[in-house]
Amino acid sequence: MLSKNKINYILSLQKKKVREEEKLFVIEGDKLVKEFLSAKQPVKTLVAKPEFLNALPLVHKHGIDEIIPCGYEDLKKVTSLKTPHNALAIVRMPETRMDPDFLNKGLTVALDFIQDPGNLGTIIRAAAWFGIKNIVCSETCVDVFNPKVIQASMGAILHVKVFYTDLHILLRNALKDGIRIYGAMLDGESIYSQKLEHTGIILLGNESKGISEDLIPFITDRIMIPGISEAGAGIDSLNVGMAASVIFSEFTRSRGREGECG
Repeated sequence: MLSKNKINYILSLQKKKVREEEKLFVIEGDKLVKEFLSAKQPVKTLVAKPEFLNALPLVHKHGIDEIIPCGYEDLKKVTSLKTPHNALAIVRMPETRMDPDFLNKGLTVALDFIQDPGNLGTIIRAAAWFGIKNIVCSETCVDVFNPKVIQASMGAILHVKVFYTDLHILLRNALKDGIRIYGAMLDGESIYSQKLEHTGIILLGNESKGISEDLIPFITDRIMIPGISEAGAGIDSLNVGMAASVIFSEFTRSRGREGECG
């Protein structure tokens, strides 16, 4: 059974300030909790129905600091979802350090002022699917450990490193090093007609405003996803999460095409 103090503590972790102070975040859902346990992520507290705990392999329980059996009503008090799942866990934030040479080791995604948690989660999920290991967010982006981001990423957060930094400095240094910066813009050239490199930065902008004006000078290649002009009123652009998936897919296809030519 969950104590009142424990309930308040779990709920407090929905706030970014508390998460940063405690270096902890919350994950919810049977599948997500099992994935974190299988990946041997440091779980501080596991709150779950007895049937979930009984079905959990013993090896997954090793290393968990605290296991609290509880019922539906208790889970309902601490969930951030409309309907609680069978399990919830408090997880320690990973200690990620930015490799100074990571920009030369493959594709990197840079996100400018992404505000919607669902969009960030979707982008993380798409990056993991297409083998992109690093995402760099501007300091104005939504927090990656926001419960809605974690939920939308569907476990992909285990496979992608997410950093926060000043994009001006990152892009300026990348440009000096000759790294191509692909900016997704409505006035760009069709991504299907461009020669796409195996390394570089894919820059995606805010949901409504796009890429910030002061970042545009760093872009070496303006890219866009062409649509059908007769699509209809109200369809003037793709959601940034959808656009990211299409762009990542085309970079992957381009790599495969070059491999076939070689």
